[in-house]
Amino acid sequence: MYKTILKPLFFRLQPERAHRLTLALLEMVLATPGAAQIFKRLYQFEDPSLEKEVFGLTFKNPVGLAAGFDKDGKHIKSMASLGFGFIEVGTVTPLPQSGNPQPRLFRLPADQALINRMGFNNGGVAQLVEQLKKPRPEGLIIGGNIGKNKVTPNAEAIKDYEKCFEALFPYVDYFVVNVSSPNTPNLRELQDKKPLQALLSRVQELNRAKGQPKPVLLKIAPDLTDGQLDDIIDIVQATKIDGVIATNTTIAREPLSTSRAKVEAIGNGGLSGKPLKERATEVIRYLKDKTNGELKVIGVGGIASAADAREKLAAGADLVQVYSGMVYSGPGLIKSIKKGIISAQ
Repeated sequence: MYKTILKPLFFRLQPERAHRLTLALLEMVLATPGAAQIFKRLYQFEDPSLEKEVFGLTFKNPVGLAAGFDKDGKHIKSMASLGFGFIEVGTVTPLPQSGNPQPRLFRLPADQALINRMGFNNGGVAQLVEQLKKPRPEGLIIGGNIGKNKVTPNAEAIKDYEKCFEALFPYVDYFVVNVSSPNTPNLRELQDKKPLQALLSRVQELNRAKGQPKPVLLKIAPDLTDGQLDDIIDIVQATKIDGVIATNTTIAREPLSTSRAKVEAIGNGGLSGKPLKERATEVIRYLKDKTNGELKVIGVGGIASAADAREKLAAGADLVQVYSGMVYSGPGLIKSIKKGIISAQ
């Protein structure tokens, strides 16, 4: 139904408008009497063999929704109805911000890809907290992806991460420090060894001050060199954070089937989807090989099928996340991945 009816309709709309409409329709359908049971039959599939313990948390299945799809946590219950084992909200910043000017989200259908330059558009951490106070589906793990406001200079960035961490701590199961989005000016400079170690050390200091610390992960860019990935490993080991999410979107534009003229007309932004698949898998494998499998990794980037997810897991990913693949493959992707994981066991 999605690929034959809904997708052609949605793809006639601007991507950001289609995204909002999709979520609104999902909310409306699930509010209809009996719809929740229909959704359960169509999209939910669980099996004890899918359960996985990572970071000291028990995930009912290893398939998660990547950050950016539900930045403000307004659709957690609806997205959980599609069968995700965990949902990552954000990226959230201390203060609300509108993000970059529209249009800022673009489809590349020939490549099954997206380019976005959203710019951490979100309602701010206080608004997200109010959403997270609401009851959540049983067994659902929620992660909080935190960032800095655009107007905050890098020299003061730690304060923004501190504010988000403290506000979200009672309401999320794990944290993700995002310094790898290409859409906030100079943000990726925080991936350099010295500022990144200072930032993660401070987050861990706050974390250890709590009675029961929570897992802290770092989301990294796919555009890092092997030397920079070695630095990431050193920092992870020095700060004793719990793992890495590999990877965020890429600023690379090769190879693409979409014409160079169209890509250049779109302009800046992070590329996600199928073209990212190989590089994201390479980064996962590199991190796992260099740490003898000890580093915990959530794999994300180009997962549009069960085979793609199995490839990430085979490379060493402990869990996987999807976003762009769902835009092209539809909401049945999650169930398909879970069934594919079981069939390969």
